[in-house]
Amino acid sequence: MSDLFIIGASGTKAYRTAMAAISENIANAGTDGYARRTVTTAESGASTATMSLYIARANFGGTQVMSVDRATDPYLDAAMRTTGTALGSATARLRWLTDAETAMNDSSTGIGQLMTGMFQNMEKLAASPTDTSLRVTTLDSISRVAQSFNQTAADLKNVSAGIATEATAQVDLVNRSLSALADINNSLLRAQPGTSAYAQLLDSRDAALQGLSENLNVTISFGAHDSATVSFGGQTLVSGDTAASLAVAANDDGTLAFSLADGTALTAPASGILGGLSSAAQTVTDRRASLDTLAEQFVTDMNAWHAQGVTDGGAAGAPLLSYGGGAASVSALVTDPAELALKSSDGTLNGNLLKVTSTLRGNGSVEQAWTSLVATHGNLLGATKAEYDTASSRSDQAVAAREAVSGVDLDMEAADLLRIQQAYSGCAKVLQIAKETIDSILNII
Repeated sequence: MSDLFIIGASGTKAYRTAMAAISENIANAGTDGYARRTVTTAESGASTATMSLYIARANFGGTQVMSVDRATDPYLDAAMRTTGTALGSATARLRWLTDAETAMNDSSTGIGQLMTGMFQNMEKLAASPTDTSLRVTTLDSISRVAQSFNQTAADLKNVSAGIATEATAQVDLVNRSLSALADINNSLLRAQPGTSAYAQLLDSRDAALQGLSENLNVTISFGAHDSATVSFGGQTLVSGDTAASLAVAANDDGTLAFSLADGTALTAPASGILGGLSSAAQTVTDRRASLDTLAEQFVTDMNAWHAQGVTDGGAAGAPLLSYGGGAASVSALVTDPAELALKSSDGTLNGNLLKVTSTLRGNGSVEQAWTSLVATHGNLLGATKAEYDTASSRSDQAVAAREAVSGVDLDMEAADLLRIQQAYSGCAKVLQIAKETIDSILNII
């Protein structure tokens, strides 16, 4: 009869563990990265013989919990990390390239439209070169173009600074994930596989790996007790309970430089959020360099055009603009309407103004180059948006595929809970029957 007590007790213990697993599933149904738990049980064989000369025979001893398992698929987990890396890159680039497009203001207050307005004012002035008010308007429009170069340069610089700030924040997150992963590896080596605590550690490990993958294209492998080894760019970031740290710095031109905390240089990430930030930083740096080139050409062309003209006083045209090495340094020099050199060398009052179209506009002009620059960036942004949509769709599919295996179905859990409760009650009934049987025997005696 003692076997009956053992059988009933083992059943209640096993089903209590199963109910705990179901309760954990229900409580974490909405937790990101949680993998559904299941309990594996097996028949327990035991011998109740105590005599030294008795040949032991295996008797049924009830049931025992073999392990608490996670419903996972390594392939689906890897696919989710891969799609997360691509989505992180596209998201970062889309955000900052959009900000760069905003900085390259192509509205009525931007370089392109202000320059077109400047040329229109020159055309009006050509029809009445002695009109002082038109001269003032033309000088003002030249000054406004110069100020627009200044503002665009400042806005693009702010975009570069914003990218650097976000990169620093993301590197801090990566370092925390690396440190956490090293601690998890250490705990996995000490924990007992097949337990609820071990399953929780694996959830935490996968969450840390997902966060790392979203930030940069790391290489992941698994060793003893499911511990993870992470490397990037030929450098080991996590091995066992040891973790390295990353660092990022902004170069003078706005690009990003990555390294280990000990100073070892790293190649820029090819993907992930940090990869997207690195790519966006390079693109904005290119836009800033192009803007500086356009600003220099604008100043050179305007000054050359003005120099070939003659003022009302018969003097050669003085420089209209100054350039100090970047678009941010462009400034207007001429403020007196009388100093405008509108005449040609033969004395024609609007002779120099008539050369504006052939000298300052058309093929190879700043006006045309600006339009090309804005169009190039717009095409890149459009391609990035399409890439983001694709990456987002693939990520959603990967998440859905993983959830189909690892996710929690509350209806299924509720049904399992009712089934386990009934089984638990049955085991408790076995104990009750065993007790009543023992009581009856004792009463007979």
